[in-house]
Amino acid sequence: MGRISDSWRSHLLTTFSGESSGRPQWVSRIEQGDDEGFFGPDSASWAVHGGMGTLVAGIRALLMQTLHPGAMAGVHDWSRYKEDPLGRLSGTIQWLITVTFAGTEQARLESSRVGKYHDRVAGTYIDAAGVERAYTAGDQELLAWVHAVFTDAFLGCHELWGGPIPGGADQYVSEWAAAGELVGVQHPPRSRAELKAQIDGFRPVLKSDERVREAVRFIRNPPLRRSMLPAYRVLFAGAVASLPEEHRQLLGLRRSRLPVIWATGLVLRGVGRVLGSSSTSEDAARKRIARIRQA
Repeated sequence: MGRISDSWRSHLLTTFSGESSGRPQWVSRIEQGDDEGFFGPDSASWAVHGGMGTLVAGIRALLMQTLHPGAMAGVHDWSRYKEDPLGRLSGTIQWLITVTFAGTEQARLESSRVGKYHDRVAGTYIDAAGVERAYTAGDQELLAWVHAVFTDAFLGCHELWGGPIPGGADQYVSEWAAAGELVGVQHPPRSRAELKAQIDGFRPVLKSDERVREAVRFIRNPPLRRSMLPAYRVLFAGAVASLPEEHRQLLGLRRSRLPVIWATGLVLRGVGRVLGSSSTSEDAARKRIARIRQA
């Protein structure tokens, strides 16, 4: 049983971080820096992003992003998600973890890296009214949509499968606005009510088409190791169940009649036992903060 657990742990860590040790070079850089970062050990962001619900939140955020035709066009035209889905996943995780746990300088550098990649992303798409529109990755509408659905997904999934949030939902949304600003969002929401209003405001521009259906099929059946697929399918079902009904309908998805919220929690607890209670990125951040406070 130990060999099976070790094999799963190695594969999970490779999937999420790009290395079987779970400590790639960018995690080591989290120990560096001369401040506590944008958030800190008692923050809502540390609590939410350090929880196992992030595994479901990532799926939910990806599903939601596809519903904006401009965001979907950017993924369709420029992303390597089919050729290198795990590479794209580990790149997104690198940004999330760095901004959450690293010092402010490192968080800014990582956000700049992401921004430089997005600089070349441009094209056209057909909007919900059938009109062709130009887009760039830096368009405020697209940045706002991606930030809003990301924030909503991580907050919603933590509330379903995580523990208490220091300061509550409003505190998390307010804190994570800083991450949105780092990647160019001009007016990120700063409360749960603002977040909901912003997502609701996108209703007229959202649509489903063949590109969305293709992306959903890929997210439903990613190229993971066969032994991991049963657990992943439970997490996918949990992500679908966590979505509002109107978004499920747009995505062409149905909530399972099975108790998937409970089953997802069971899988997350199992994954947590395999990975262990210690997060290498959080450990690195605590070492940096302890050094600073001792000085």
